[in-house]
Amino acid sequence: MQISRADLADFAYFMAIARHRSFRQAALEMGVTPSALSHAMAALEARRGVRLLNRTTRSVTLTAAGEDLRAMIGGPLERIAEASENLNRFRDAPAGRVRINVLEDAVALLLDPVMPLFVDRYPDVSIDISVSNRMIDVIAGGFDAGIRYGGTVPEDMVARRLSPAIRWMAAASPAYLERFGAPSHPRDLKHHRCIGIRLGNDQLYKWEFERGVEAVEVATPGPLTVNESHAALGFGRAGVGIIYSAEPVLRGDLANGALVPVLPEWSSMGEGFHVYYPGRRQVPAALRLLIDLIRELRPLGL
Repeated sequence: MQISRADLADFAYFMAIARHRSFRQAALEMGVTPSALSHAMAALEARRGVRLLNRTTRSVTLTAAGEDLRAMIGGPLERIAEASENLNRFRDAPAGRVRINVLEDAVALLLDPVMPLFVDRYPDVSIDISVSNRMIDVIAGGFDAGIRYGGTVPEDMVARRLSPAIRWMAAASPAYLERFGAPSHPRDLKHHRCIGIRLGNDQLYKWEFERGVEAVEVATPGPLTVNESHAALGFGRAGVGIIYSAEPVLRGDLANGALVPVLPEWSSMGEGFHVYYPGRRQVPAALRLLIDLIRELRPLGL
């Protein structure tokens, strides 16, 4: 049976559904609506006279025929995608689309300073940015890459550094310190109101402090726990409690006096931002251009 143009397009849709086991997630990856995907799969199954997917209100699974199709076409379609991407190297004006999952802090510190020049320099390149502090499986999520602090990058990924090591520190508003005083040692934090940090894996973060060869981890008490920096900054400015964050995130509030360093001699250093992506795939041109520009402009130094 001859392969039609419709089959090729629908095979790509099918592979996205097979990866995500979700019409909604596959539709996001492919840039279409879930309804369009559903109609495409129904048309493919009708043309081929075989059911490929088992659909329920809660899940999507592959039939035996679907599993066989996935195994047969997965490799060839990936090579076609790589070949198509490779053609961008020969264009006078680079083009392409890339989806990246980005930590909240990286948006303000890395992307905001870079994107004005990027969109001017590469008008035909499309960057789809999903901002999340949760630990995301970029492959399962349909992303080409992620940007995280180096210590949280999955070990099976290729990682490239986008910033130098970053200083982490505690801070509080002048009003809070006037009311409750300042701790003189990290262990004193157990007597203070602290704004806790919930990590992307749902664990509570123990604040890390270093002074010379001394290293201390503190499970901080407090009335509030947050999972993103803007909330912590707002509570810190309002005098709710002591916060802990990357120094570049705090820099503006420290400069204007809204926040004051707490235990500055105990600041610790952590790994900087890294971009990471699967090693077995060719790096999309759009992603390569973005990485190169961040490393060229060095918004945090490098």
